[in-house]
Amino acid sequence: MDGKSRTASGMRPTGPLHLGHYFGVLKNWIALQESTHAYFFVADWHALTSDFADTSGLRRNIAEMVKDWAGAGLDPEKCVIFRQSAVKEHGELSLLLSMITPVSWLTRNPAYKEQQQQISNKDLGNAGFLCYPVLMAADILTYMPREVPVGEDQLPHLELTREIARRFNALYGEIFPEPRALLTPAAKCPGLDGRKMSKSYGNGIFLSDSFADIEDKVRGMFTDQARMRRSDPGNPDVCNLFPYHVLLTEDPVREDIRLGCATAALGCVDCKKIFLARLRDFLAPLQERRAALERRQGAVEDILAAGNARARAFARGTLERAREKMGL
Repeated sequence: MDGKSRTASGMRPTGPLHLGHYFGVLKNWIALQESTHAYFFVADWHALTSDFADTSGLRRNIAEMVKDWAGAGLDPEKCVIFRQSAVKEHGELSLLLSMITPVSWLTRNPAYKEQQQQISNKDLGNAGFLCYPVLMAADILTYMPREVPVGEDQLPHLELTREIARRFNALYGEIFPEPRALLTPAAKCPGLDGRKMSKSYGNGIFLSDSFADIEDKVRGMFTDQARMRRSDPGNPDVCNLFPYHVLLTEDPVREDIRLGCATAALGCVDCKKIFLARLRDFLAPLQERRAALERRQGAVEDILAAGNARARAFARGTLERAREKMGL
């Protein structure tokens, strides 16, 4: 044994990935593949919990997500990249865990209540959506991780996973660790219009965008709405663009931008030009890796087939132990 711990995390294939996905999730995953035995899955069953009414784009979204992951730097030689629904053990373990999970645990989940209230254009009254956290618990516990990378908004889900693991262990004997949260540092990535960056809002800069498209988007990007004229001083702390300089621009230049904005020595057009230059440097290697994958016929299928097999091999052992403990 090499002493590395295991971790597992997934992402729903609901559309192209944007800069928010990279800085909020993928950057951390890329680091984890170096330090842990990392299992990263395309959460296609989870996508069905809210998008079951139209699955016409699901297979394409799966392939595009894997391309984005590989372009961003996930390496199938360093981590396990697989499709959730191809590892049936996730589904059976979810069923077993649902037997011991009180419905009250699910209905009190803050994320469940919030999404029921906020998402009015989808039918979220299905059992799959209610049981989403149990499936998530199975996704995680299958790989027996000690830590799981999550954002603060996912902490209630992880706490429920810990409670389910604790209850299983108390009922049947110790199997599952209670995974701790490995908090992903928050990365502020506002959308082009100032709202949260989202594919549903059409306000994102996507990892697969051509640079010509990105230039058009950035030219129309909101900045400091109170800065009406070039001669008006700006406020970087409320500017929609400055958070991207925090992520992409080196310290000395970033501080010059802050000072130039605050004193009106630097205009928003100039600020956008600097951002575009940094963004081009950042995206070029990602898009080159993505293009190389696209040139290899069947490359995505090969990555998933190999990852599915590796994930299945580990998952089989976990499920067998769980079944035995439950007397099956």
